[in-house]
Amino acid sequence: MLVTRLGDLEGSDRDVQGPTFRSRRLLLAQDGMGFSLHDTILHEGTVTRMWYRHHLEAVYCVEGFGEVVETDSGLTHEITPGTLYALDRHDRHELRAKTDLRMICVFNPALLGEELHLEDGSYPLLGSPDTG
Repeated sequence: MLVTRLGDLEGSDRDVQGPTFRSRRLLLAQDGMGFSLHDTILHEGTVTRMWYRHHLEAVYCVEGFGEVVETDSGLTHEITPGTLYALDRHDRHELRAKTDLRMICVFNPALLGEELHLEDGSYPLLGSPDTG
């Protein structure tokens, strides 16, 4: 059984920060679950452009308000506590945080933990032959 406490991740290599977010990575590939699980905060007033071309992601909002925009169509969805969105077609999207947004995110395949967004908004598929 794996037991992890969010507070124990603070300041560790599983506490990843970028200009618009902080992601505490509760489960990663090395944990052997087949997916990764993240507790992520997107900072108020920020816009994060993403495109997970190598990963599927499901996102559940537990705190805050914002919107997710489907970049290709422009369709906008309000994000409030209790909202889930799933990027089931590797959708290009933009997340706009009107307040701090606390999101629970699940990735398949699981992240290794070192990934940061590339210029196109994607995560590299670490460990694959083309990325090392």
